[in-house]
Amino acid sequence: MRTGTQHADVATAELETALRGGPFHVALRAAITARGLPLQRVQHHLSRYGVRVGVTSLSYWQQGARRPQRPESLRAVRALEEILHLPDESLIRLLAEAEERSDPERPAGRSYRSLVEASGALERLLAELESPLDGGLHTLGHHERVRIGSRRELLSRESQHIVRAHKDGVDRYVAIHHGDPGCAPDRTTVRALENCRTGRVRWHRDTGVLVAELLFDTRLRAGDTFLFRYAFEDGTAGASSEYVRGFGFAGGQYALQVHFAENALPVRCHRFTQHSAAAPRSGRQELPLSGRHRSVHLVEPRVRSGILGIGWDWE
Repeated sequence: MRTGTQHADVATAELETALRGGPFHVALRAAITARGLPLQRVQHHLSRYGVRVGVTSLSYWQQGARRPQRPESLRAVRALEEILHLPDESLIRLLAEAEERSDPERPAGRSYRSLVEASGALERLLAELESPLDGGLHTLGHHERVRIGSRRELLSRESQHIVRAHKDGVDRYVAIHHGDPGCAPDRTTVRALENCRTGRVRWHRDTGVLVAELLFDTRLRAGDTFLFRYAFEDGTAGASSEYVRGFGFAGGQYALQVHFAENALPVRCHRFTQHSAAAPRSGRQELPLSGRHRSVHLVEPRVRSGILGIGWDWE
């Protein structure tokens, strides 16, 4: 007959094995078992981290019936690593491996693993700036202009934002830039163009994520609207094949225009959507390239949470 100590030793050994080789749901189940926590307690601990996940979802995750995909769910996985006393990135790594195995023909560009790693880097950078996810602002309109250079590189992007404050005292916005693989965020320039000035800038070199404070010259009151314009000058990576914009919150109009250098024209362009970084791409629609202006665009009258982008093929 096994003693309680023997049971604990077996559970610990199973957990160590699962963390090394996965899969994700087995490691999660082993971790919860090793800590002796019922799912209701796990849910309670998550709520203390500001993450809301249902007991049913936790059950599905540890059974392998579903996998965490939404940004909120990825936040939960990172919180679970702390709650269950696991090494940093241990569950996230297994989750990324599971997603890539389930979809080996994911399009070129950003892999699921790179997006997951970038989300973690972004959380840490925002924490350094003590910035909440929405910053007290709702986006009413956002127009982005992306320029692809003569080496097919992401040369720059300019944004015009129209926002409305939903609390008093908001005096800044934190802009996020995620460069293409191989970029050098430390050599990316932030330019405040209209109704703002540049504050603190932070970056994470390995993932190419950069965040920059844009400071307003006024403190907004709840209900006030504000318009500002800024740009990132990059050009530090290789050939670019898509531009992707993630939306954590629904609402507001979004327009994206991609302009190509005269000697670097793609053979075809298309728009696409994704429910989350882990979900398959859908909503593919061919976009005509304007001959004179060498550009393509999309307009989303009211964005939904998820991912929206334009991709293009070189020869």
